Amino acid sequence: MIHSLSGTLASKRQAFAVVDVRGVGYKVHVPARVHDALPEAGEPVFFFCHFVVREDAQDLYGFLAENDLVFFEKLLTVNGVGPKSALAVMALATPHELAAAITEGRADVFMRAAGVGKKTAERVVLELRGKLPALDSEGAVRRMESDMDVEEALVGLGYSAAQAKRALLDIPKETKGIEDRLRAALKLMKKP
Repeated sequence: MIHSLSGTLASKRQAFAVVDVRGVGYKVHVPARVHDALPEAGEPVFFFCHFVVREDAQDLYGFLAENDLVFFEKLLTVNGVGPKSALAVMALATPHELAAAITEGRADVFMRAAGVGKKTAERVVLELRGKLPALDSEGAVRRMESDMDVEEALVGLGYSAAQAKRALLDIPKETKGIEDRLRAALKLMKKP
């Protein structure tokens, strides 16, 4: 079992990174949030990993924080959720915000992930409710929904989802409300 991987970031693509560990390149699948936080190629990188062995493949899934790995592994315990669906869910928000959505019983949040339908989203909520800590769950879900709405608005204006997510990360936390967060994101996106 591989728990972590440390080396030099050789390259990063949309859905994975290649980590050079003493001359051996490891392909590590990552969610979009992790991809956006990766350093430039040639820089050192450390991943907490989940190793999946199947009949036709051996895949590594990597995260920059251990709590992300723990949440990913909890998602995999849900019937019908595989590694690709779990990565799609992890791309939606932070583990804290996703745990808050589970606590609040908000299956609709999980249906926004690619490959996750209504039944699977309901199963995630049902099977993980009470198994994850979530403080201020109502406020966290409200913030997450607000950011999802801002992201959808930015995509509707012609920006890519990746550009929208990056802009949302740079908005000051004290900026509240959909309109104010959208305005702040647009200002950030106009800067060179």
